[in-house]
Amino acid sequence: MTAEKGLIPSVGEFIEYCRTQSRLLRGSVETMGSEADELLEGITERTAEVRTRLDGAKSATPQSAAGPNDDSIDVAAVEEMEEEIEREQAVLEAKQARIDAFRDLAGGYDDLAEELRSDVDDGREAMERIVEFEAQRGAPAYFEERTVLEAATSNGFEDDRA
Repeated sequence: MTAEKGLIPSVGEFIEYCRTQSRLLRGSVETMGSEADELLEGITERTAEVRTRLDGAKSATPQSAAGPNDDSIDVAAVEEMEEEIEREQAVLEAKQARIDAFRDLAGGYDDLAEELRSDVDDGREAMERIVEFEAQRGAPAYFEERTVLEAATSNGFEDDRA
């Protein structure tokens, strides 16, 4: 980008920036989706294991009036497995919420790139729109690298109109 020279980049460079941010976010979504699939697979396996233990205990032990023979099932182990499943489900739900947030921000960057392409002729205005967008969306929290908002607020760009 032109910012390396201390000048405000062109509208085209800001459009490319938006597209790059969107691609980075979508890459993160893909990675998180794979992680979520693995979590779901683990939950499914543990749930099947709990069912197998419970079904095995029912068929192996005849019921009396007092209930099944308590030697046939380890209730504490089954309860512990159920708690682990619930914890993993909570992690999966949080990951899905994060995936949704990343997708939403990626779509926002795509929309912003299109707005810049069709409505903006000046690099400064493009930068201002991106800074506003990133501030409203909390974009810096989604990236390890600096965003335009962070660069602009740390004097990373100088006005070349002076």
